[in-house]
Amino acid sequence: MLTISSLNQSYGGSHTLWDVDLDVPAGSCVCLMGRNGVGKTTLLKSIMGLIPVSSGTITLNGQQIRSAKAEKRAELGIGYVPQGREIFPLLTVEENLKTGLRAVSKQGIKKVPDHVYEIFPVLKQMLKRRGGDLSGGQQQQLAIGRALGLNPKLLILDEPTEGIQPNIVSEIGNVIIRLNQSKGIQNSAEHEIKAEIHDAISVINNELHVTVLLVEQKLPFARKVASQFCIMDRGRHVALGAMSELSDEIIKHYLTV
Repeated sequence: MLTISSLNQSYGGSHTLWDVDLDVPAGSCVCLMGRNGVGKTTLLKSIMGLIPVSSGTITLNGQQIRSAKAEKRAELGIGYVPQGREIFPLLTVEENLKTGLRAVSKQGIKKVPDHVYEIFPVLKQMLKRRGGDLSGGQQQQLAIGRALGLNPKLLILDEPTEGIQPNIVSEIGNVIIRLNQSKGIQNSAEHEIKAEIHDAISVINNELHVTVLLVEQKLPFARKVASQFCIMDRGRHVALGAMSELSDEIIKHYLTV
């Protein structure tokens, strides 16, 4: 699905990414991990085309996209939920959801797909409320719903659990698992999906087959949703593998504060 090879990125005279390699297989959920400031968000923004890269390649489904504009990458099937959500606080929920549709207008998508509301029913209940009036958890659901409205092949999430109440964290985790496992990919642990979430999203299993790349600091959440991990340190990838291979030694060396 996504292959990054020897990627370098610099801010002015500061070299931030150093020869980063990353492979995100179709149908997988890959968790990008590491302490604060090691380059995780920079890598996501580079993939999305929001910042320029110095060298290296970014390939999506065999197509080189390093020089493509961000809107073109969205059109090609990348949905992006940035850290902090970045919804429009003065626009309604409905208007926020519609802001992403321009990127897929060539695909004939003129309205918010029904599966967005099936995944997050609260959004349908709050269509006319302003985004800024929602709770943090509801805003995160709105941000994810906006990205899912693009019918993405690859969903990129930057710390989706940050500042979110526990029940919404659990719901978001269940949604990620269900969307991801619609491809038949099994994560490293057995997962129990809440019945109410299962009923709401099972109807879209045959419509959305989503590969997921996320940044996540909470280890239990990462273990729950991800099939693979990639750890970064000082702008480099330093460890990667199946989530079941994430050992206590690796955690202690690269993740503990």
